[in-house]
Amino acid sequence: MHNSHDPKVLPLRDGVSPSCVVLPSQGQGLLIDFLARRLPAVTHADWLRRMQAREVVSERGQAATPQTPFTPGLRYYYYRELEREPEIPFAAEVLYQDEHLLVADKPHFLPVVPAGRYLQNTLLVRLKRMLDLPELSPIHRIDRDTAGLVVFSVQRATRGIYQALFRDRAIHKVYEAVAPYRADLAFPREHASRLEESGHFFRMHEVPGEPNSRTRMDIIEHNGRWARYRLEPVSGKRHQLRVHMAALGLPLRGDAFYPEVNDPEPGDYSNPLQLLARSLAFDDPLTGQPRAFASRRSLLALPG
Repeated sequence: MHNSHDPKVLPLRDGVSPSCVVLPSQGQGLLIDFLARRLPAVTHADWLRRMQAREVVSERGQAATPQTPFTPGLRYYYYRELEREPEIPFAAEVLYQDEHLLVADKPHFLPVVPAGRYLQNTLLVRLKRMLDLPELSPIHRIDRDTAGLVVFSVQRATRGIYQALFRDRAIHKVYEAVAPYRADLAFPREHASRLEESGHFFRMHEVPGEPNSRTRMDIIEHNGRWARYRLEPVSGKRHQLRVHMAALGLPLRGDAFYPEVNDPEPGDYSNPLQLLARSLAFDDPLTGQPRAFASRRSLLALPG
């Protein structure tokens, strides 16, 4: 669980903010025993090593020791560590930066934020380290598999103002995708459906009921077998564009999750998902100025 924290408690280390665990309101015994049970990915011996290095610190700024008792409701900070993290050999480009906003152009395969196997090899941590921006935070997400534009808030003070743009759908987003061509489907079209988690591997699926997701779709070009599509999500559900296209019998080229799960081995970069966050436009809520950004990346040429 990651919380905004007081940097005096534990500073940013290698671009990584400390993680936070809040002790439950009931409990007893020693803190170290609780941590080893609650966060079993870190062994008891490893918690001991971290405590000896003064790297488990309470919200009051006190370093925990192996003898520290469990104190209900207290927050502790520690650094997340990963052994043998896969190296992602692709770099992002910063397209724009001012005191409030940063816009990055992300490669395929690079996660936006730390999760699972990835910590240093994430867009957020790389940018924090490279640019020394401890308060940097993404104000929306795109999938690890998707390339293109990601907008970050540079400072906590104005973050909420920019987050509201995405929450209120006040941003015009355009994606590009390569998928099969179907002569029997008319374009432009709008696809609306109800998306819910399928309970498998964080995938989403369409279910009956009131639509909660909507995508405008058009064809940019086609060669009779494959087409390049322009996709405009009106809502922002996870995997929305991938699920909507697959539901029309147009699964995106290189999609490892829809319609079937076929997750490639770590380090296999041979078949990137053909989905690109191509452009973003919005009126800046602080200045009122119109802003527009476009990715410099491109998808593959249409296969024959």
